[in-house]
Amino acid sequence: MFQNRFILLFLLLQTSFSTIVFSQETFPSKNEITKMTKEATSLMKNEKYEKSLIKSRIALKYAIAIKDDNLIATCYNTIAANFDELAEFEKAFFYYQKGILYANRTNNNQLKNWLNNNLGNIYCFDKKEYQKGISYYKKSLEYSTRIKDSAEIVFTKLNITWAYFDIGNFSEGLPYLNFINKYHPKYGDKSLSGVLNMLNGMYYNSINDTQKADYFFKKAIQFETLENEKSDLSFAYQEYSRFLLKNGDYKKAYENLDLYNTITAEINNQEKLKKVNVAGINLQIDEYKREIDNIETKYKTKQQILLEKQSKNKRISIIIISILLLILILFYFFFQNNKLKEKNKLKDIQSKIQQNIINASISGQEIERKKIAAFLHDNISALLSSAGLHLSVFSSINKIESEEIIKTKKILNEAHDKVRDLSHQLLPSLLARFGLFYALNDLCEKNSNSSISFEYASTMETTTRYNGDFEMKMYFIIMELLNNIIKHSKAKNAFVSIDERDNSLFIHVRDNGKGFNTAGEYKEIEGFGLNQIKARVNNIDGEITIQSKIKSGTSIHINVPITYKV
Repeated sequence: MFQNRFILLFLLLQTSFSTIVFSQETFPSKNEITKMTKEATSLMKNEKYEKSLIKSRIALKYAIAIKDDNLIATCYNTIAANFDELAEFEKAFFYYQKGILYANRTNNNQLKNWLNNNLGNIYCFDKKEYQKGISYYKKSLEYSTRIKDSAEIVFTKLNITWAYFDIGNFSEGLPYLNFINKYHPKYGDKSLSGVLNMLNGMYYNSINDTQKADYFFKKAIQFETLENEKSDLSFAYQEYSRFLLKNGDYKKAYENLDLYNTITAEINNQEKLKKVNVAGINLQIDEYKREIDNIETKYKTKQQILLEKQSKNKRISIIIISILLLILILFYFFFQNNKLKEKNKLKDIQSKIQQNIINASISGQEIERKKIAAFLHDNISALLSSAGLHLSVFSSINKIESEEIIKTKKILNEAHDKVRDLSHQLLPSLLARFGLFYALNDLCEKNSNSSISFEYASTMETTTRYNGDFEMKMYFIIMELLNNIIKHSKAKNAFVSIDERDNSLFIHVRDNGKGFNTAGEYKEIEGFGLNQIKARVNNIDGEITIQSKIKSGTSIHINVPITYKV
């Protein structure tokens, strides 16, 4: 014992000295560090825990120095496994977690499988936190499936089954048990046969199949006794005693419980003996833990400085790139906005030019209409009347009533009537003589017939007069709306109302015709379409609203400022 402690002290002093001159020495190669980790694992399996811990700590120091995540994770797993064997479960738990942290940075799925399985064991068997333990077992199963390790898959599913059965969740555990029963003979470890028999006993006990349960429990105890697997044997005795107690065999239940207690006491004594045998290292476990943490802290400090610098540079780069992108986006939107403004300006100019052309065309048409109407009425109509008069005088003086003269008189009268009618169409005499309201009332009466009825309503006196040009413009706008109804709406009834409010004229024209889709462009209608009527209204600073739906008729509202007589 003294010789062992002397060797241990020498190794510790050697390790401390090597830490002091660490910065001056040459690091071992990766292969040499890997060899150290394997030696540490071999020492642990031979129950030489103190030597295994020292060897794994040295390997960890070099693994951190060469920044090899796989070797670091392996070292932590070996350190944790040593503490696990020494029943130092909290320290084992701590280093398993460290191991997973580094293993997750690697592609070593086998190592991830081991670490997750080991953590599952601690959660289930030591902490009794089964749900967490099962989640780690399932992660372990995921990695063993990736590497297609059939033996590990069977082993992990056995652990999952045991965890589910321990908390009485047999329905969740049964699929895993069925898998193990099927594949354990081919891929499973023979040493787990006893546990498998115990799990089968637990399942059949849960479904009250006492014959099969008793068979499997006895088989489990027989196997574990032959193999001298005391830990698994103790569990088998415990579960068998519960089964016997449930079925009323109290004597045998007590006997098996007593055997469980005896074996458990032996196992506890063996663990105590282990701790006594490594008393030297146990006295320094906390110091050992601090040394391991210091190794990583030094590594982390250098790494942290580098990472912080990289993070700072990354943030600065992101900010610069973001600012550049923002400037580009703003410039793009500014350019597009200016382009849109120019486009809108061009559209406005084109619209104004088009509006001016339409206004000039409308004004020209109205001037020409007045000129032609006046010319026809004052000249052509007068000449035709004069020619007819002279022909009548000539016939009367000469007492001649030939057929040709009679036909000529008739033609002259007909020509005179047509010229008069044309003159009235171009500029209705009623409009000129009696005003807008009288002319509109007459217009509705003239257009009404058996196919369509136009109803006229107004709050204004028919004798009310406005500026002549204004009356003429309003008359022809309404006349064209009525013409559209007659030609296109297929309406039976139409209504025209006119009212004066706040120096504005409000006109409402509606029909019960077929209507049209206002979302589309207005169709041009002979002579004057709705677009041209809108242009006429806009030309006198008015507003027009058109509402229409298919099969629901059309309603048009016009609001124009009144031009009174000067």
